[in-house]
Amino acid sequence: MITAIVGINWGDEGKGRMVDLLSSDYDIICRYQGGNNAGHTVINDKGKFILNLLPSGILRDNTVNVMGGGMVIDLEHLCGEISALRSKGVKITPETLKISDKAFVCMPYHKQQDILEEDRLAEKKYGSTRRGIAPAYGDKYLKKGIRMGDLLSPDKLAEKLADIVEWKNITLGGYGEERVKLESMMEWISEFSEPLLPFITDTTIYLTKAVENGKNILLEAQLGALRDIDYGIYPYTTSSHTLAAYGPAGAGIPGAKVDCVIGIMKAYSTCVGEGPFTAELFGEEASALREAGAEYGAATGRPRRVGGFDVVASRYGVKMQGADFLALTKLDVLSYLDRIPVCLAYEIDGERCESFPTGERLVKAKPVYEYMDGFKTDISGCRKPEDLPEKAMEYIRYIEGAVGCPIRYVSVGPGREDYIEVK
Repeated sequence: MITAIVGINWGDEGKGRMVDLLSSDYDIICRYQGGNNAGHTVINDKGKFILNLLPSGILRDNTVNVMGGGMVIDLEHLCGEISALRSKGVKITPETLKISDKAFVCMPYHKQQDILEEDRLAEKKYGSTRRGIAPAYGDKYLKKGIRMGDLLSPDKLAEKLADIVEWKNITLGGYGEERVKLESMMEWISEFSEPLLPFITDTTIYLTKAVENGKNILLEAQLGALRDIDYGIYPYTTSSHTLAAYGPAGAGIPGAKVDCVIGIMKAYSTCVGEGPFTAELFGEEASALREAGAEYGAATGRPRRVGGFDVVASRYGVKMQGADFLALTKLDVLSYLDRIPVCLAYEIDGERCESFPTGERLVKAKPVYEYMDGFKTDISGCRKPEDLPEKAMEYIRYIEGAVGCPIRYVSVGPGREDYIEVK
């Protein structure tokens, strides 16, 4: 069975938390896109972890974790992430972690280019995390990239990288920057690739055999539907495909079919970075929600923009992901509210809109808010639906009906077991 766990909104929905919870039922956890430009926060019996590149299943002792060919990998960051987890007792070996030879390397000059371009754009910037993700994916499609498999052939790599560095200096020269030195790039690769070499393999062969042998595979996405490069709020998106439909391709088994899609969304809305965010709240109302939910980016520490639950955006995200059912996270955060804000429609040029718009129509959209009764009860100890206050269940059922997809899981706290399964 192949299952995809994906984000319904702008990212930061709690996917890592749900992967950590559900991974006990799976043999293989595979991250299929993105880089270290976002983080999954996981809290379990081993402690608190922020994972930027490693699949969230790495915290389970009985799973194999795959970094798929659809990813871009900063070698230095990955080495640091592995070291940090090992220091907390997490076992990471070539048997528990496999890195696709087709995944692309995010080089130091990608980060340099990312920073220079965001600075050049100034107030028109896209909200990049400045970690080189867009330039790395750009070079991939320009066929000017280094793949993880190239690290296994250092002699040929030096020749290939020399041509790329010569070309890259033409680009960076336009910013008035110093030239990239081939020697320093090779030194960086040598230092940070050596610890990773035992993990690099043809994961397509590995995953194909796993499918043939009936293994249960969980595909893990980074960010959410609204950040997809094609179907998100372009150009304020990530540079890869965040949708479940891309999961098998990004993992390395494009011929496989996804059997089940689990969509993750918060009980309210959050967004990191630039771009239209129609449901956004401001002032004291926003500050209170941000502090109650500790809404700061796991990868960057940036304060997240916050808003009430966005019915329009979430309904769209559910359809784009093809979700079979949903997990609603952070319901407990709303327990302080007398009234819970819900954005149930948009207003564009004076007209009510209930379908998610694109382009300039989205930029012009204004939220249409209504408020539901709060439940004003600490629900962090609830473990069964009947433990929840009536108003909390009403809120869950309202969201379920509004987005047109059943909710199966509700998280009521950050820990692995802090959840309710709703039948």
